[in-house]
Amino acid sequence: MYTQLRETADELAGVLWREHTVYRERGGGVVIRGEHVRRWISLGPTGGKDQALLRAGRLLDGGTTAPARTEVVVDLKAGTAELAAVCRRMLAEVAAVAETAPAQATRAGRTAGSGKPAKQAKPGRQRRPGRAARAARPGRPRRERHTSLGSFVVLLCVAGVLGAWLYSLFGGGPGY
Repeated sequence: MYTQLRETADELAGVLWREHTVYRERGGGVVIRGEHVRRWISLGPTGGKDQALLRAGRLLDGGTTAPARTEVVVDLKAGTAELAAVCRRMLAEVAAVAETAPAQATRAGRTAGSGKPAKQAKPGRQRRPGRAARAARPGRPRRERHTSLGSFVVLLCVAGVLGAWLYSLFGGGPGY
């Protein structure tokens, strides 16, 4: 099934995009990435013969894939032109959803990514981005807690063993 999916994906990628990358997915499917259009298409095996699960989504900043926005089961016996038409329709739906989400957030008077109304900047002051926007900037790692409770327990055990060794060496034990 993988070879059939790979061949179909190669043909489909050539029809859809000039610049594309085709690679194998963990679940046995094939992914077609169009970096220049920031979209991806996945062909995955289903239980049926000559059928594939076609999924489409968008690529996020940094190249990670967002969850699939649309899914449909297609017949692989259909020609490449028919499959390309289905893919174009799905990609148009993904693009429409991606464009309307930020527009709805700004129309509601809210900033993207938060449920709070947008604040008006005071004259003479520059508005700094919110905490989420500052932490999500590329090239700047997010600060997280490095030591957890488990780390402290390990440190206490090591200190206890070291203390017991020092006590046996210099403490009240028999002197050798």
